[in-house]
Formats: sequence, C-alpha cells, structure tokens
Amino acid sequence: MKNRVVITGLGAVTPIGIGKDEFWKGLLEGKNGIEKITRFDASEYGAQIAGEVKDFDPAAFIDKKEAKRMDRYAQFAVAASKLAIEDAGLELEKENCDRIGTYIGAGIGGIETMHSQYEKLFAKGPSRISPFFIPMMIANLATGHVAIQFGLHGPSECVVTACATGTNCIGDAFRVIQRGDADAMLAGGTEACISPAAVAGFAAMKALCMDHNDDPAHASRPFDKNRSGFVMGEGAGIVVLESLEHAKARGAHIYAEVVGYGANSDAYHMTSPAPHGTYQAKCMQLALDDAGIAAAEVDYVNAHGTSTHLNDEGESEAIKAVWGEAAKDVSVSSIKSMTGHLLGAAGGVEAIATALTVENDMMPPTMNYETPDEGLDLDYVPNKAKAKTVRAAMSNSFGFGGHNACLLLKKYAE
Repeated sequence: MKNRVVITGLGAVTPIGIGKDEFWKGLLEGKNGIEKITRFDASEYGAQIAGEVKDFDPAAFIDKKEAKRMDRYAQFAVAASKLAIEDAGLELEKENCDRIGTYIGAGIGGIETMHSQYEKLFAKGPSRISPFFIPMMIANLATGHVAIQFGLHGPSECVVTACATGTNCIGDAFRVIQRGDADAMLAGGTEACISPAAVAGFAAMKALCMDHNDDPAHASRPFDKNRSGFVMGEGAGIVVLESLEHAKARGAHIYAEVVGYGANSDAYHMTSPAPHGTYQAKCMQLALDDAGIAAAEVDYVNAHGTSTHLNDEGESEAIKAVWGEAAKDVSVSSIKSMTGHLLGAAGGVEAIATALTVENDMMPPTMNYETPDEGLDLDYVPNKAKAKTVRAAMSNSFGFGGHNACLLLKKYAE
C-alpha cells in the first residue's frame, strides 16, 4: 500500500514577494516583478530586464559567516526552506530527522560565483581563487546546505533537469514518501542566474525577450500572439511534503494532496520541444494515470507558459490532446507573466501557486494577454484572477533537453 502524500508547508522567495502570503497576494493582484537588471550593468546587452528578487537579506535566514560561503542560489534555497518549515509548523527538535530528507535542485547552480572567480583568475592569477569556489558553484550544494542547516539526515539529492528541475524534485520526493523511505521531505528548486554570462548566453540563443527593454512590465506575455521570448527570473520555491499519517499525527494544516506525477523525455532536440506537444501530452497523461483520475476532473493547469512561440503553442496543443472536448472547460494560466522564468526554481514556485489555487479556489491570471493567437484558444485566465472551484490542478514544467515533468494536486479529503 502506497502512503498518501500531502503538502503542509510552503516557502517562496520570488520577484513578486518573499514568503507564501506576499507571493500569493502578488499573484492575485497581477503584480509585476520584472524590471531593469540591477545585478550588473546590462546596458549593452540585448536583454536588459529580469525578474530579480528584491530586498533579499540573507542575514534574515542564515548566519552571516555561513551566508558568505554560499552562492546566492543556495541562500535562496535555505531561506525558502526555513519559510516552508515554519509554515508547516515542523518542530524539528521533536522529529526523527533521520526520516526527513531534502530533494532540492538548480538548473544552473552557482553561476554568479563562477563568473566572479573566473574574473579573479584572469585578473590576479590562480592563487587568488577562493577555497570555497567549488562548493559554492556546484548544483548539489543547495540541497546539501539545507540538510546541514536543519540537521536533516534523510535522503538528500539534487535533480538537474533545466526548467523541469523543481517539479522533478517534488515528484521524486513524492515517490520517496509514497514508498515509505521518509516521513517528510523538503523539495523544490532554486536559481540565481541573473549574471552576465547567463543573460548573454540565453540572448545569443534568441530565447529571451529583447524588444521590451523599455517596457519590462509587459515583456512576459505567455500565450499572447505578440509574445517574443521569456524573461529570466530568480528565486526559490520549496514545499514540505509529508505522509498523510505523519501530518495528521501532528495536526498539520494540509494545503493539498499530491496524487500524481509524470516524467518523460521528448528525445528530440537540445532546446526545442517536440512538435505539437506530443510528449508533453504523454507526460500529463502519465500524471493523470498515476492519480487514477480523468482529465475532465482537473479544473486548472498551471502552465509552463514561457512566452516563447514554440512552448506556448506546443503546450496548448498538448492540453487539447489530453483534455479533448473538456479542454474548453479547463482554465490555464502562466505566472511567468509576473515572475519571469525562474528556470530550475520555476517548478517549485509554480507548485506553491498550484497548491494555493487548490486550497483557495482562486486562479492566478496570465498577465499581458491582449491579442489571441490562432489555435491558442483555451481559457488563459487573462489579466485578472478568477474564482472557480478547483477539485484538482496540474502543474507543468518542460526543460531544455526534452525533460518533461507534471504534478497533479487535488483537494485533501479524508
């Protein structure tokens, strides 16, 4: 018998707010988190805008000495984990921490540290490289730092699947609890990639929006006919997953139940999705089959919705392929219209949004949706949050390399 798994804690560090409440309020208000880049001088770059986390003070979450030994992406992870633990009311000193694990990934890892250390190497020579360079850079240290900070001795892994990272981490942690290898898991994604090399690299691929540098608030426009590329974002989204038995024993608040997880590969191209969203559709169906529910029972899809032509078109086709006639009844929105694309952190942050949607029966909007595109004819919750009973909801993430991951959440019921 598989254990039932529920979400009991939410920790968000995002461009529209830090903490679950500020993040959710921002979503429902359609808050814009995209502005001119301040992390470095981007005046000569094709893309000069991003979704930066504002007013983030690591000292509010981490000892100052320890924080200096972490890249920003790891700081985000520790901060979001602390918020999630507090939100869940987990009293770790009373828990068996051998039974609590961490599955937290990053799509890129410590690229800010890499950039600064390479500058130092070329300017001052190899003797000036920091002894903390490697542990600050490598992608697994976010989950490592979280385990160390909170004394969590359960399974600890780092999934790296580009933009599907956060969703794969949550899905894999879900499986850990289902099979009884842990009572609780901290899971999700983190990213701090607004650095010169990353912005220049994504711009060179023609993946970024580069025609709204003077109008950042309207740059990210998923599913709109005039979408022109994604806007890079940063942050972290961590959830506390628990077995239902463990959560009930301590009287935890339950946001939603995780009932399905699908993961597969396009096996098609380094960056482009397979035509017509064929394998995205199969991934969604895997999650539905895992949950044992029909597509028509799902009322909302938190879309990957990057604001690129191929992604938004393919994802819309995939939803129509899975839902069939019921596609006209499912609501679909992309919070990347407000946060930008948080890459490896996107799945974690969007799982939080999906859990809150299920709990509150409120769907966040797709902002900047102005001009319908041919064939993209779903309910994209345009420009204003919408109240609707949400029995079950899906959160989609699709990453470079063809990585697809889908989570299915539903209202908790005894």
